[in-house]
Amino acid sequence: MASLPFTPLLLNLLASLIFLLLISPSHSLKCTSQTFTNKKLYTNCTDLPYLSAYLHWTYDSTKSSLSIAFIAPPAKSNGWIAWAINPTGTGMAGAQSLIAFKQSNGSMTVNTYNISSYSSIVKSTIAFDVPEKSAEYSGGVMKIFATLRLPKDTASVNQVWQVGGAVDHGIPVKHAFEAANLNAKGTLDLVRSAASNAPAPTPSEGPSSNENVGVSRIGNSTLA
Repeated sequence: MASLPFTPLLLNLLASLIFLLLISPSHSLKCTSQTFTNKKLYTNCTDLPYLSAYLHWTYDSTKSSLSIAFIAPPAKSNGWIAWAINPTGTGMAGAQSLIAFKQSNGSMTVNTYNISSYSSIVKSTIAFDVPEKSAEYSGGVMKIFATLRLPKDTASVNQVWQVGGAVDHGIPVKHAFEAANLNAKGTLDLVRSAASNAPAPTPSEGPSSNENVGVSRIGNSTLA
């Protein structure tokens, strides 16, 4: 029986098949597949581009209320994670932060911090009311759940997220200053994300173009 000739096209198909089989399941993980033990649901989510982090959120413009779930692995198991809104800039300095970490008894806590400078991380009230906040830890990943009340007619916010490797007597120790840490910031477009979750059109109107799950502008790109 004649053997099948290995043409360039066939070789390319075989290479593509092998590549797909070798892809790790972790590479296909998206925020849309994540669920929470507290059964919370959010209308938007985004895979953040740095620090293996994810953000889920719902914005109620009538109440200027933003509910979020931030997910990230700390730099080390006894480290911390943080998600923040910076009303005056784009970096960590000035950020109104939620920082979660394990307490000495092993339970999780999340506190608010007004980060006035990198050398001063002190628990304090922040510029936004936070009526609800909690934190969880499982499988090497920490989660922050919170609701923030924003100023009326807020359309977008500067978000910053971060992870650290240690907590010293209840105080988060300074994080690393690698490229991923320095680039962990962007714009969260609240109004556009709400619009993207409008009811889908009827079949007579044709297919919906709103396939994105939320909108988060990170640098010059738009992620969903």
